Amino acid sequence: MRRRLAALFGFCVIDMLGFGILIPLVPYMADRFGVPPQLITPILGSYSLCQLLAAPLWGRLSDRYGRRPILMSSLAGACVSYLLLGCARNIGWLLASRILAGLMAGNIAAAFAYASDVSPPEKRAATLGLIGAAIGVGFTLGPPLGGVLSGKDPARADFLAPALVSAFLSVLAILLVRFALPESHTAEHRRLHAGEPRRGALRLLRERPALATLAAATLLVTYSQSILESIFAIFAMHRYGFGPRTVGLLLFAAALPALVMQGGAVRILAPRLGEARLAMCGVFVYVAGLVILGEAPALEAAIAGLVLCGIGLGAYNPSAFALASKQSRSHDRGAVLGAYAASASLARVIGPFTSGPIYALLGAAAPFLIGACVTLPAAWLVRRVRGT
Repeated sequence: MRRRLAALFGFCVIDMLGFGILIPLVPYMADRFGVPPQLITPILGSYSLCQLLAAPLWGRLSDRYGRRPILMSSLAGACVSYLLLGCARNIGWLLASRILAGLMAGNIAAAFAYASDVSPPEKRAATLGLIGAAIGVGFTLGPPLGGVLSGKDPARADFLAPALVSAFLSVLAILLVRFALPESHTAEHRRLHAGEPRRGALRLLRERPALATLAAATLLVTYSQSILESIFAIFAMHRYGFGPRTVGLLLFAAALPALVMQGGAVRILAPRLGEARLAMCGVFVYVAGLVILGEAPALEAAIAGLVLCGIGLGAYNPSAFALASKQSRSHDRGAVLGAYAASASLARVIGPFTSGPIYALLGAAAPFLIGACVTLPAAWLVRRVRGT
């Protein structure tokens, strides 16, 4: 089990590093093509819209054919999307690259399903926290690396080099899956449950109320997170004149505390507090960070808000995912986690499609403050699950 988790950890780091490299760059690319802020964020939302449509399918395919084929197929699609983005010469190419990347985004749900396959129930929260930490490493190191590769000056930023690095990392991750990650959902296990009915995402949510409640909580949290991620580069560019490099470093300030939480603190706090209580605490800390970021009178306060956001998300995400995995059975874990992930994908659609218009109509602070108000009820929803 340790060798499998080590290989899976390495896979998630490499995969998310390639994805994270491009996070601070897309808004600058769209701005260079003359797109206004209220239309830049919907371009980011197109990725999540396609991911929303594809995630449940990828989950079911991983239950039927195994985790490894899904991991490698989705990575190959991501590689092509990175190359398309690097070659983009107009907004159409950029939009096409985001759509393709979203349609092929089945690797994260499959990775979490793999981790659940190889971990006993009593260690599942710690295992998922470890995988969340691996994803956090990619998100921590990716944006500053992408910013360094792109450059400091928004007008002369290089977008091809980061895209090529991301494509190379996808190929490297495929090789890691192929040669170092054995199948966790074996053919024998798939045949054993071959006759059992397959349920769609909506049916799973209807049949399992606790899963539906968790999905609703995660939708609220991820909505505000997607607002933060989609609008922050525009916010920093307009308020402070920052280029991709500085934005990447600021995003590092939010990602590093999340990494520390997921990689270490969650493994200590979850057994003591329980996943539900830890998730609730994460919501409160995250909301506080959003309020501080929205009301920040200076850059130092904004950085403090980003740090609190990272801590809150680092506590909430693995805890909620562990609670969701407890609503699954061994033969339908991929479908259950795919249905749960679909709620986050829906939030990542709504967030970018609303953050730009909110920013343009109500001002720079409005997206963060509205996100805080929307997120707060998630703590009550998690408490309901805790009481079941």
